[in-house]
Amino acid sequence: MDQQRREPAPETEVTLREFTEADAEALFAWASDPRVVLFQRREAYARVDEARRYILDHVLPHPWYRAICVGTVVVGSISVKPAGEEGSSSSRASLGYRVAHGFWGRGIATRAVRMAASAAFAEWPWLARLEAVADVENPASQRVLEKAGFVREGVLRRYLVLKGRPRDMVMFSLSSSRTATRGPCQNLQVKEPFELNNEQVSKSKTIKR
Repeated sequence: MDQQRREPAPETEVTLREFTEADAEALFAWASDPRVVLFQRREAYARVDEARRYILDHVLPHPWYRAICVGTVVVGSISVKPAGEEGSSSSRASLGYRVAHGFWGRGIATRAVRMAASAAFAEWPWLARLEAVADVENPASQRVLEKAGFVREGVLRRYLVLKGRPRDMVMFSLSSSRTATRGPCQNLQVKEPFELNNEQVSKSKTIKR
């Protein structure tokens, strides 16, 4: 019964949108939860002002950082960051996400990862490889990436330092399947359902150029 209760309804809409300063309370709700930040570099926030400052200093200037929404409720965040310095010839980018504990186990993270990957490849014609890492002791995040179509490549020993401790990470990747160069898109907003990895379903999106 508990598993049935936690499964999302088929019509549940998951969307990605840009953050605003007004989302500080929502971000604080999960950024202050030790369970959510267990495998992140920073400690749990103690004050809403920390979440607000993070949005102003880190989220808004970020090249691609979106709020994960279920209906109108912000339940997490997801980001894609190009590898290397601006203007470099790198064809890689890295993806990271976090979801409020109350929304774990409902397929929301998997949907968000798929949508973010689809948007990143659409917006950035130069992108050939999207990477993501998950802690070896975080099998749930590993499953999310695999369900989203990422390929497990191997374990990177002592790859990241989290809260002062070197950690082993599992590397995952997703490669572009584009066959033709696409023009750059700005402010791409993607809604469920979507098309990824040759899975043919309807797709709704709004693109502002």
